[in-house]
Amino acid sequence: MRRLILMSVLLAAAPFTANAQTWPGWPGPPPPGYDPGSAIADQHRVEMERRRSQAAEREALAQQQRLQTQLTIQRLEAARQPTPPLPPQTAYAPRTPEQERQAREAQAARREEMVRSLTEIDAWLDRCPD
Repeated sequence: MRRLILMSVLLAAAPFTANAQTWPGWPGPPPPGYDPGSAIADQHRVEMERRRSQAAEREALAQQQRLQTQLTIQRLEAARQPTPPLPPQTAYAPRTPEQERQAREAQAARREEMVRSLTEIDAWLDRCPD
């Protein structure tokens, strides 16, 4: 598109300026010293610089957002209510022999009750079908 516009401007200005060169090589040969390979290399170099600058901008934005995130987290943690201290743990108090005996008897009673209820279920399951 640029070439088309440039060519139309140069062609329109050609009758007015007798010494002006008409380039980009059309309708005549390229000017002396013009190397199409170096022109393409220049275009690539410009494009690479543009992309490098975009990458640098993106990296700077990412760094800025990381810092903002850290500041926000620090503000939230600073505004958080402190947790109340845990109550002190009670010291282990060994049971007396009488308490140990009562615990064993209660466990035995629970076990016997469980066995009794299970034997009732087993007896019901083992009954003769009528």
